[in-house]
Amino acid sequence: MNIFYKKTLMKIMNNGKTLSVAESCTGGRICNEMAKIPGISKIFLLGIVAYSNNSKISTLKINSKKLNKYGAVSKEIAKEMAINILKISKSDFSISTTGIAGPTGFSNKKPIGLVYFAIASKKKIHIYKKNFKGSRLSIQKKSTDYAFNILDEFIK
Repeated sequence: MNIFYKKTLMKIMNNGKTLSVAESCTGGRICNEMAKIPGISKIFLLGIVAYSNNSKISTLKINSKKLNKYGAVSKEIAKEMAINILKISKSDFSISTTGIAGPTGFSNKKPIGLVYFAIASKKKIHIYKKNFKGSRLSIQKKSTDYAFNILDEFIK
């Protein structure tokens, strides 16, 4: 269990707040890390891995026109994923990830390692863009680490 992840989640728990997660490229790694912590059910309301575009539309209620216009790997979709999981779960905070872990699915404009993150509350939303290097698993791990780092900053 990662001590930093636990410390970040304990801040949420100690403040009586809740969290939900919408993941794509991280494939459930964020939710998996959260589930390792005893008592996490007090704050962890919902985690969805919406990997396909169809699941993003049907489960997370992502606007299909926006998805077609910007693509799944975009700040617009990361933002909508975070906002919609927040609404669906009625949590205090949400985090979303969407990106290209590779080794396929990339283009010149969207290289392997490109990941968008969004963190939302009822009052604000922050969007982040990162370009990670490494293997598929390395990109997923780095994305999970980054997600907890920005969550920690967001909840301060």
